[in-house]
This record gives sequence, structure tokens and C-alpha cells, in this order.
Amino acid sequence: MYYDGVIHAEVQVPLSVRLDSKTENVVKRLARERNQTRSHVIREAIAAFERDQTTESRSAPGPWEALAHLVGVADSGGQRLSERTGDRFTVLLRTKARARRTR
Repeated sequence: MYYDGVIHAEVQVPLSVRLDSKTENVVKRLARERNQTRSHVIREAIAAFERDQTTESRSAPGPWEALAHLVGVADSGGQRLSERTGDRFTVLLRTKARARRTR
């Protein structure tokens, strides 16, 4: 349990982390400036990192955004491929169905 204006009763697990001297000095300085323990500074840094990652993943482009630049760039050469597509597909299905029945 630790206290930072609010009592936090979650279980804390000891963890050893190896830091290079530059990072260790940054953690010590932040702890001293904020009058907090080094552990608290590291917990806050991890929480901030997790918030950033969550925000990033929410704003990541979906499949549509990833492919939007490709939509509409192909040219059929004037063949009007999308006209009456449903009608052509219906004829194709009926033709295949008749072929199966005549076997």
C-alpha cells in the first residue's frame, strides 16, 4: 500500500529493473524534484506509456483508411464494367444452374 493523497490498496510486487546510468539519473532527479520515490516515478512512467499506447491504437487507421488511396485508381479502358453488373451476375448464375440440371 502506498499513499499519494489517496490510499491505494492494490498489492505491489517487487520488481528489479536494470537501468543505464543516464536513465537512473533521470529517475533520481524526477523523484527528488517531485518529492516521490523512484518506484512511484517509474510506476507513473509506465502508466503514461500505457495511456499513450492505448490512444495510439485507437487512432490507428483501419482497413479502409489503409486502402483509401487505392480506391478508384484503376481504369477499365472505357469498358463500363460496373454497369448492369447485377444483371450479368444473375444471368451467369442462371446459366450455371441450368447446366447442373441438365447433367
